Amino acid sequence: MRPANIVTSVADVLAGIAISGYFLGAGQEFLPVFLLSLSTVGLYGGGIVFNDVFDAELDKIERPERAIPSGAISIGEATLLGIILLGIGLLAAFVFSIWSGIVAFLILIFALIYDKFGKHHPFFGPLNMGLCRGLNLLLGISILSLSLRSLYFLGLVPLIYIFSITMISRGEVHGSNRNKLYTGAFLYLSVIGFILYSSFLQQHLLYATLFLIPFAWMIFKPLFVAIKDPAGKNIGKAVKAGVISLILMDAAWASAFGQVYFALLIALLLPLSLWLAKRFEVT
Repeated sequence: MRPANIVTSVADVLAGIAISGYFLGAGQEFLPVFLLSLSTVGLYGGGIVFNDVFDAELDKIERPERAIPSGAISIGEATLLGIILLGIGLLAAFVFSIWSGIVAFLILIFALIYDKFGKHHPFFGPLNMGLCRGLNLLLGISILSLSLRSLYFLGLVPLIYIFSITMISRGEVHGSNRNKLYTGAFLYLSVIGFILYSSFLQQHLLYATLFLIPFAWMIFKPLFVAIKDPAGKNIGKAVKAGVISLILMDAAWASAFGQVYFALLIALLLPLSLWLAKRFEVT
């Protein structure tokens, strides 16, 4: 289920909630925040489980330590777990609102398409995965339907970011060429630039920069090591850092829209994710 990654998906939703302006109003309830967070936990966890279900035969060769090829769990048991998790994710979103339910349903569909087909394509695979993360941010924004209709385009930023990570991860097993890594670095810079521009428009540039600096350090340090030596182990470290640092990017999003305290709350998820990453695989 990749617990460390699930924490980053919750950070996406919390960032979307901050962007929507939900907590700028008085007397807002916590239940919608819980339901949407529960939804992303189910959707992300279920998507990862089915990723391993569909890859069971390939993992016998490339990832024998994973749960299914190692014999820790059967394909049938994993399939049942995946169905339960996806069901929880979908139900939690629809319980809150029809709009959130629609976004959750799209995440479910694109996740399963990626697991079964998309991951095998060099371009549409990363694009497919990016769509899932972009929709995950919109799942948070959907807490206010008016915000969803006006800010849907912000889903392009996590799409681009995850596209770059997924593209880089293609070399995790057998190594990669430097051109992909340079392209990933350019896309990283594009994402940082867009968040900076958004924070400038919202007049919260300083707050966003405070989170973007450690975010940039966290993603570029291992990436530069991988560019110098594009071996599989270095690619894996760059991918792991890219996934975990999503929490800082989400904190930057929240601060860019003036939700500084909410951004600090999101950033506090980073130690939890790092702790989980030491105990469970991230990629």
